[in-house]
Amino acid sequence: MTDTTNAGINLGVIIASTRPGRVGLPVGTWVAEAARQHGGFTVEVLDLAEINLPFMDEANHPRLRQYEHAHTIAWSEQVDRQDAFVIVHPEYNFAMTAPLKNAIDFLFQEWQYKPVGLVSYGGISGGLRAAQQVKQVVTTLKMMPLPEAITLPFVFSGIADGVYTPNESVERQAEAMFAELIRWAEALKPLRAK
Repeated sequence: MTDTTNAGINLGVIIASTRPGRVGLPVGTWVAEAARQHGGFTVEVLDLAEINLPFMDEANHPRLRQYEHAHTIAWSEQVDRQDAFVIVHPEYNFAMTAPLKNAIDFLFQEWQYKPVGLVSYGGISGGLRAAQQVKQVVTTLKMMPLPEAITLPFVFSGIADGVYTPNESVERQAEAMFAELIRWAEALKPLRAK
């Protein structure tokens, strides 16, 4: 789902949970709307449940961009057109979700020189252990994970009737993250152009 009403940075909001009844959908929906309201982004929601990638099934290494399958080509195009990302993700057993790791590993060049903001959620830790793991992975792809992030401990308390409503602290976290995403996306633009 793409919103082309705002000019500026192309922002991909990746919803990493694919589980039925997932919290990621209301949180990701709020993140996308908050980014649109910010005004500096053209927002595309990349919902891994809808994208439904199989486990890695390409014969060639992703560095080569010699994709054989339509699902990989489509995913490559979606990721390639973004200038920045926000990854909305839970923590499963102190780690990121398998669908997120798989989606990242499908590609290589398409991720490079793009900033990424992390929105983690969960119980008492707010998904911070998974966020640290995501940071290790994305830096290997030459991405810039931002220190400014959104952490949502006890996330269920902010959800009613399938809608996530942030408190003032979360709104401030979002503003800081969006401002830095724009700064880094602009700063890295010359590297993406090569």
